[in-house]
Amino acid sequence: MPERIPFLTLAALFFSGIGAAGQFAKLSVPFDAFAAAYPEAGAALGPMITIISGLGVICGFFAGLVVARFGYRRMLLWALWGGATLSFIQAVLPPMPVMLGLRIVEGASHLIIVVAAPTLMAQLSPDAHRAKVMAVWSTFFGVGFALCAWFGLPFVDRFGLSGLLMFHGGVMIAVAMGLSLLLRDLPPVSRKAEPLSLSRILRAHRVAYSSPRMSPPALGWLCYTLSYVSILTVLPTQLAADDRVFASAWMPISGLLVSLTFGLALLRYLEAVRLVVLGFGLAVIIAIVLSLHPQNAWLAVGLMASLGLVQSGSFAAVPQLNTSAEDQAQANGAMAQMGNTGNLLGTPILLGIVAWSGTAVLYWALVGAFVVGLLVHLIQAHRRMG
Repeated sequence: MPERIPFLTLAALFFSGIGAAGQFAKLSVPFDAFAAAYPEAGAALGPMITIISGLGVICGFFAGLVVARFGYRRMLLWALWGGATLSFIQAVLPPMPVMLGLRIVEGASHLIIVVAAPTLMAQLSPDAHRAKVMAVWSTFFGVGFALCAWFGLPFVDRFGLSGLLMFHGGVMIAVAMGLSLLLRDLPPVSRKAEPLSLSRILRAHRVAYSSPRMSPPALGWLCYTLSYVSILTVLPTQLAADDRVFASAWMPISGLLVSLTFGLALLRYLEAVRLVVLGFGLAVIIAIVLSLHPQNAWLAVGLMASLGLVQSGSFAAVPQLNTSAEDQAQANGAMAQMGNTGNLLGTPILLGIVAWSGTAVLYWALVGAFVVGLLVHLIQAHRRMG
């Protein structure tokens, strides 16, 4: 393990995560421009954006196995170069079926990045700083979307959607070139890994999701992602009209700020799992109070702030619970799989609950998700002690 923090390498790896977030944000943030480019698409525009999540549900854990077998540096660089190439081709705005096929391939690039980059960050970080480094990594998705909203939308106004897609490809190339130099001294990957047969893949799934070390970050992350996007989508609609803009702007920011401040500070004194449990516990309390005062925008912001602790603790828990790079890659793959599952299902489930039972049940559904996440970590911690 390194004794000094390789700041430049870790920063480049973090930027690879921002590039991966951009694979979602480049179409979802400037959605109006995307819809104008494909006026005949109609309802097919939604799947064009979410197809990456669908691929993550199916292949997230498999990506962890692939990265561990063929090498973290090699697979990350291939994913970055491939992602850049796909963005450049997408900038031509090809016909809808071609664009859909490109997005499916791009999903593979995205999965490899979000598995390989955090695994490398954990391996390259000194022991004393690893949890904090992973807490910073946990913000990559929010930071990527925020940057796209702040700078991407004005960029689209000036250069069009094609210009934004080309810029994203250029960013991916710059990160790939930097990492090819910064990671050139990594030792080669072992070639003794078992072949990736179907039976091997299924067995690895079973082992990982029954493991009290590999499964808790992923299963807790499922509870987080089931609620995260749906909270941002549904809760502002329950607030008074004057408070909706305030809540919509500050809810996602509050989670990022807490991750980068309180999350980092508390990781000096708490194990990552304890931080996740604390975050879920606070979220349960705030959600219950919010059910009694559903018009309070500050409570909605506070709910997202408490989940910032879950965000930073969940990624920090992966290297704390799993010491080998291979186990970390599989745990990160499981997190990608469960995270995409939560993103894909969370909003439809909560919207269905609101349509079926009204808003009162909405808050108790959130409480249920947070309680399950808390219990997952407590039960698995008991298993590890036994």
